[in-house]
Amino acid sequence: MEKKFPTHIVAVDGIVENEKNQILLVKNSYKCIYTIPGGQVEIGENLIDALIREIKEETGIDISVEKLICVSSNTGTHAGYNGYTIVPTKVMFGFTCKYVDGELCTSDETSESLWIDKNAVLNYITEPNLIERFKAYLNYEGSVQYLEYITKPEYNLKLKRLI
Repeated sequence: MEKKFPTHIVAVDGIVENEKNQILLVKNSYKCIYTIPGGQVEIGENLIDALIREIKEETGIDISVEKLICVSSNTGTHAGYNGYTIVPTKVMFGFTCKYVDGELCTSDETSESLWIDKNAVLNYITEPNLIERFKAYLNYEGSVQYLEYITKPEYNLKLKRLI
């Protein structure tokens, strides 16, 4: 039986800052790249609870969710996996977060969790969509950054504007 994703995958990520103005990064176990922690929103879950859960699962820490800074749409689709025929478009909500408590750890999804000085983060993240989302954080002045892009077959930023 063919499995189908919903029309849109809804996901969240959080740029978590600690009291030393360092940013939390995780190394994705599957792609072996540094990224901002986050993931898919589950059925019946709101965006904030999903982000708190995802960061706890991936890093072991507790956070508070602060501001929505970026909404991005990956409007490309590509071949599926694990019985799914197509991976649909994805809508990602990016938030700022503050560290509350806990010790960093790894998980099934993360091979590393670490605090990085804010000015060094762009030396770690390499995927163009992550770079654009982190720049939205660096340049945040009260308006939400909206991005539309595709990642396959190659990255293409189609739209970038403040809303």
